[in-house]
Amino acid sequence: MLPEVESWWHRRTSSAADWPLDGLLDAKGGATISVVLPARDERETVGDIVTVLLRELPALVDEVVVIDSRSTDDTALVAARAGAAVHAQDDILPGLKPLDGKGEALWKSLAVTSGDIVAFVDSDIRNFHPSLVTGLLGPLLAHPDIAYVKGCYDRPLRGAPTGGGRVTELVARPLLNLHWPELAGFMQPLAGEYAGRRTALERIPFITGYGVELGMLVDLLALAGLDALAQVDLGAREHSHQSTEALGAMAAQIMLAAWSRLEREAKIDTTHEPAARLTQFRRTPTGHHVTDRDVSIAERPPILTVDGYRP
Repeated sequence: MLPEVESWWHRRTSSAADWPLDGLLDAKGGATISVVLPARDERETVGDIVTVLLRELPALVDEVVVIDSRSTDDTALVAARAGAAVHAQDDILPGLKPLDGKGEALWKSLAVTSGDIVAFVDSDIRNFHPSLVTGLLGPLLAHPDIAYVKGCYDRPLRGAPTGGGRVTELVARPLLNLHWPELAGFMQPLAGEYAGRRTALERIPFITGYGVELGMLVDLLALAGLDALAQVDLGAREHSHQSTEALGAMAAQIMLAAWSRLEREAKIDTTHEPAARLTQFRRTPTGHHVTDRDVSIAERPPILTVDGYRP
């Protein structure tokens, strides 16, 4: 790491155990906190997560909001019965043309939440524990100069204690080290658990697909500087793992997200637009099956610039 990044890493990296609930309640003051869960077909886990948050953190978290991203199962019903406020992604800001992807759900959540601090948590986590949220909130409540906190954790894979995060190691980390070495100290740049001050989140664009986490890091670095960013070790995170084919599509979108930021920051001279189709192959009993995926990404502007936006 660059010397300044190593210095940041030591100053701005903490552990969830460093932020006990009693201390967070003392530090909260008049701040309000929203927890957002983007969810698509997560009926098996989303209810348990909502239940834990409402049972364990009632004095800390002011609202738990689930953004239902076109689920085909009863995710919305399960979340509502557990006590969450549930919003259908396409019903938020209905005057806008709906877009696809996780980043769309995250961006739109800003319009249906009220917290000064917004924490985002993936809805497919198994054995959810409240420290996955309290850890994220600690630096924000303790340090007014911190605008955004990223989670990091071990990711068990097929019985091994680590091994998840393949797209991080093969795609995102090399891209960040190559082009944004100031961000090389983030151990889980694609983690789905992070929190930020509304005043910062309102001022950055959101990529609507899987590149949202990488784009957010790059944009917040430009907006607030490295020292306004922090990370917290949340221990371990158990969740479902995607197929290699699905990870390939994710990797393609992350590459396109990086391309968009390189172009915006004038770090590359482009002579062509990257293709937005990914051809993949799968062996079948009758030969190879060819699939073409659309991996194009779209982007929402800073929500503060959108007519009709009111938290």
